[in-house]
Amino acid sequence: MLSILDVKRKLPKEFVNNLYELYTPLMVDKILSGLSGERLTTVRINTIKYSVQDFMKYCKENNIKFERVLWYNDAVIIKNANEKQIQKLDIYEKGYIYLQSLSSMIPPIILNPKSGEKVLDLTAAPGSKTTQISALMKNEGYILANELDKIRCERLKYNIQKQGANIVDVINQRGEKIGKEYPEEFDKVLLDAPCSGEGRFLANSVKTYRDWSPRTVKELSKLQKKLFKSAYESLKPNGEMVYSTCTINTEENEQILKWAIENLNLKILDIKIEIKDKLPIIIEDSDKKLKKEIEKSIKIMPSKVQEGFFVAKIQKCK
Repeated sequence: MLSILDVKRKLPKEFVNNLYELYTPLMVDKILSGLSGERLTTVRINTIKYSVQDFMKYCKENNIKFERVLWYNDAVIIKNANEKQIQKLDIYEKGYIYLQSLSSMIPPIILNPKSGEKVLDLTAAPGSKTTQISALMKNEGYILANELDKIRCERLKYNIQKQGANIVDVINQRGEKIGKEYPEEFDKVLLDAPCSGEGRFLANSVKTYRDWSPRTVKELSKLQKKLFKSAYESLKPNGEMVYSTCTINTEENEQILKWAIENLNLKILDIKIEIKDKLPIIIEDSDKKLKKEIEKSIKIMPSKVQEGFFVAKIQKCK
């Protein structure tokens, strides 16, 4: 495990400076500690094909040690195996389980899709959340999964087929245009937006932060607004949407919500999930009502078991 000083030296200087502008020194140390080393392997049991009970029995028979996750029955933390070892298991090959970070499992839970609903996953690859949504819907209803990148789109199709999520149609289009093509068509929409990925940084893995820059953050925030508007347009009146990113700055999170509240007819909904190690929501605005609305969202601190993440739930007003 790297020291906090080592982490500061390795990560982009401007990123670290931004953290100190947003959070207290103690909070920054906790964040940097969460970015200092490899995270534990976490798995979602694919209830379309397998049961939690069968998984626990399998682990006992194969000496796989795990810990249950209090806020999600289908998630476990693996104690004595890494991702490569899990990928060799027959239950992984059959699509009975899916390697997925705990934070990544939160947006579909917050979306709370129901059997029979019509759901859009606007930026869906590689399919972690798409297949989770299908499982939450008991594979009953309809999901439209969109992905712009053709190679990632093929990976999305592969994972959907492997997981047995047969209520999913996959399309390869620009997410910004989906709202115009499918106006007011969906009961629920997930926008897990392309982002700078700060919550996934690992100090010893340069590839996790090589492409980060303040300019990239600004460019992504412009794209996120376009995607947010498109997702909003595709929602039925009173429909619900989850906006999420795996980053922890304000430009791609709180400021996107502020823009949405000021430009779209929507309201922010409360999020009820007991997640430890949350970061404060930061919105520098004199409008107390707007600030209170944005504070309904959650920002998750990176740690040994979870990536940094931001999640907000909105409802389209009539």
